Formats: sequence, C-alpha cells, structure tokens
Amino acid sequence: MRPIDYFARGAALDPLRPFLIGNGQRYSYGVGSAMIDDIARGLYAAGFQLGDSIAVYSPNDPLAMLCVFASMRAGGAWVPVNVRNSASANGEYMAYTRTRWLFFHSAVADLARQAMAMLPELKGAYCLDSDACGAPSLQDFCAAGAGTEIPDWSDPFGAPHLPFSRWPTGGTTGPSKGVEMSNGSIVTMIELGLKHYVAGREDDVVHLAVAPITHAAGAITTVFSAVGGTTVILPAFDATAVLEAIQQYRVTHIFLPPTAYYALLDHPKVRDYDCSSLRQVLIAAAPVSPDKFRRGVEVFGPVICQCFGQAEAPMLVSMLSPEVVAAAAAGDHPERLKSCGKVTSSTLVAILDDDGRQVPLGERGEICCRGPLVTPGYFEKPEATAEARKFGWHHTGDVGYLDRDGYLYIVDRKKDMIITGGFNVFATEVEAPILAMSEVLECAVIGVPDEKWGEAIKAVVVLNAGASLSAEEIGERCRAKLGAMKAPKSVEIWDAIPKTPVGKTDKKAIRARYWASSERGVN
Repeated sequence: MRPIDYFARGAALDPLRPFLIGNGQRYSYGVGSAMIDDIARGLYAAGFQLGDSIAVYSPNDPLAMLCVFASMRAGGAWVPVNVRNSASANGEYMAYTRTRWLFFHSAVADLARQAMAMLPELKGAYCLDSDACGAPSLQDFCAAGAGTEIPDWSDPFGAPHLPFSRWPTGGTTGPSKGVEMSNGSIVTMIELGLKHYVAGREDDVVHLAVAPITHAAGAITTVFSAVGGTTVILPAFDATAVLEAIQQYRVTHIFLPPTAYYALLDHPKVRDYDCSSLRQVLIAAAPVSPDKFRRGVEVFGPVICQCFGQAEAPMLVSMLSPEVVAAAAAGDHPERLKSCGKVTSSTLVAILDDDGRQVPLGERGEICCRGPLVTPGYFEKPEATAEARKFGWHHTGDVGYLDRDGYLYIVDRKKDMIITGGFNVFATEVEAPILAMSEVLECAVIGVPDEKWGEAIKAVVVLNAGASLSAEEIGERCRAKLGAMKAPKSVEIWDAIPKTPVGKTDKKAIRARYWASSERGVN
C-alpha cells in the first residue's frame, strides 16, 4: 500500500460522500479523486519526475489539500510551506529541499513570488485559485495535462522507500531540517491512526482541520480519508468558529495543540454548543496540564486524548486514549494524566543515558525509539541524521521515563533543562502547578542568567481574560507546591507568549530577551 491507495480505498466506499469542505468549496470523493488525477497528469505533462519536491504554499484551503493528495498520486515529495513564516525563510527551505514544483494561493501570491526568486531548480509554479497572479492557474495547468498517462510507479511492496514528504522540523533551536518521510513511515502512521484514531468506528467520520494543514492537521487527513471520512477545513483557529463547526457538521474528530485546546475550554459559552458528536479531541505538539485534561472531560465528555510523536516518527510513538484519560480524571491512576500514553504496537521505545545505555525503569533519560514509524533521516544532511541515530536508536531530543505499566512520561526537552544552584530542574515541573491555577491561560518557564544561582528560574505567564492574579501570588503558590529550589525566582505576566509558525511556544524567542548579552546560552 502507498499513502494514496488509502484514499482510493475510501473514495471507492461512496464517491458521492463529501471529502473536503471549506472556504465556500465542497468536493465529493468522486470529484476530488478526478481533480487529484488531473493535477498529477498536469505534473507529468510538464516534466515531473518521480521523487521531485512539490511545495504547497497556501493558507488552509481545500484546493491546497487536493494538491497534497496529488503529490501522493504522482509520487512526489510534498514540501509543506507555512504561511506564517517569512517569504525568505520559506524560500530558503524550499531551495534546500530542491523544490521543482510550486502550488500557491492568491492570498500569498506576493510572498510566493519573493520565495520563487530563491529557487534555482523550480520548473513550474501555479496559482490555485486565480489566473491573475502572473502564473498559470491550476485550472489551466490541469487542462494542459489532459490525456497524459499517470504511470504505475508502485511495486509489490507499495514503494515504501520513496519519499512522501520533505517535512520541516519545528525550527525552535535553529533552521528547519527536512525530514525525509517515506511512504513506509507514513503508511505505518496511517495504520496506527486507523487503530487509535478511528478505533473501529468508521461510520460518519467528520474531521475538523483547524490547525495549519502544513502541520499535523494535513497529515492525519490521510487517515480519515481511508474510511471515506469528511474533512472540514477552517482557515485558522477561532474558538467560536470551531464550536460552531462542531455543532453544524457533527464533527467526530479534531486535532488541536494545547494552546488552542485551552482557549476552547475557556470559551465563555463552550457549554452552549452541541458537541455530543465528538469521539476524539486529540491534543498533540506539547504536554497537557492534568487539570486541563480533567476539565476537558467535564466539558466534552470521555473524548479527550493525547499522542506523542515528531516529524521524525510521525504522530504515534505513544497514545493516551480517551478511555484512559476519562478513567484517570475520575481517579483511576490519576498520575496517567501526566503521561503521553502507552507506546504503540509498531514502535519500540527505550530511555537512554548520554552513553547510550538504557536507564532503570522510572529513571529519566532521553526518549529514543525504533521501528517502521521512524523516517529515513534528514534530507541531504547525513551528519544530522547520524547524530540523531546514535547507538542504533532514533533520538527524539525529549527527556522522559517509562513507568512499570508501560506509560511514557515527558518531562522536558533535553536542551531545555535549567541548572540552578547545581540542581537540574525541568521546566515542565514548574509549569504544571502554574497551569493548574484557574486564573492562568498558559505559561512558559525558562532559565535566565543569575550571578548567584548560575541560572534562575523565570516564569512567563498569560492570564485568562478578566482574571486577576499578581506575579507575587503566583510565586507564593509555587513555593508552597514545589519548595524554594524549584519555584520560580521571578514571574512576569505578559499579554501573549511568542509562538513558532506551527503554534508551539517559542522558548528560543523568550530566552533571547534575557540571554542576548551572553556569549553562550548557559550560565
């Protein structure tokens, strides 16, 4: 099986069922399948070669999603381009991944043109929704490919080694590397998604894509397409719009980063909407506060879940199921609300020390994994690939531990440890009690240079709208909960916390405010 074969299987179930809805557009599986084929024909007519990089530069839009599936159909390597990045950053990344074909939306036409000037290997660029952007329209591009044959480029094994995507890493610690996701690793993700996301309920699946489709919301659309599920695409996250869409379309599945999930929970009218259709509210990209888990179960029912993965091992290294979350919220093994679930069946996880030795059960070390979910490595970066694969394991860069029941716990990024007064403190240990405060929307804990302590713990906090809580009160509560050593030495209340283009807390940007005058990032 290739990734596109899962879509074909879903399309065959009911060609009339809606595949994509959004931005005033509606495509059935039959119409969507025909358009995907037309785009693939256009590529081959223009000189596409198997494995070429195909960039999609667009805000959330059904036409962009069709181009992603057309890349799968043609046998290309999808290059996700995040519209929140600068044109120069996107151009640099597309040049690095040797982008030869570009589909862009008119909303980002100026940015796309700037980026195109940086792409020496570009063979063609096409506008999704207009013929007035100085490039051929998608409609004309498809017409030019009429009658062109799409070769059967598969093999008896589903061509597992061919690239599915050249996916950018988060870039919070430097320029993005391109993860060479293979057909084999994505097929493993799809199979695990069918097991854990769809979970045997294939009827009337409706997936709401509200996070950027250049992030996980786009990749997991392949999972729901395998069972003929409908994907409703919203242009961006807005809590009211999300609640309205859940009620209108009878949404069954939604993926959210924690910050969006928290905002949804804190919507003043969240209980006024009918969310009874939900089967899973999947949270990923960062750990979730146990108290936010409990509140989610109270508000939405036993549908809250979390997974752990990364571009190098996409989505499903581990899964904390809705059943486990609901039971833990009710008092059955409540400690599991701090975990990211059990390791999935296709993945082997080990906790290793700096010398590559497995640490005893319950002790902390780097989370490392093996198995078909792991991608081949970084595009044209053999040294980075070798560094991530030391000792014969893929190193996630996350610090955590396994308990005796097989649940995986993440305590921090390996490079995000605060060393204060000679003691190691993990930022999430400090963030957890702050996030548990009802007045707090989100927070980020970092180490800042300190003459006495080496690094002092600082908490940056955003309060819920209308909440009143002083920095001093936050510090006092933390000292009562954590003790003086782990409690923040200082607290600042901000209006907003910086985010990366994919919505993660950007601690690099926060740290820059305090470390700019230092020669190095440790003290």
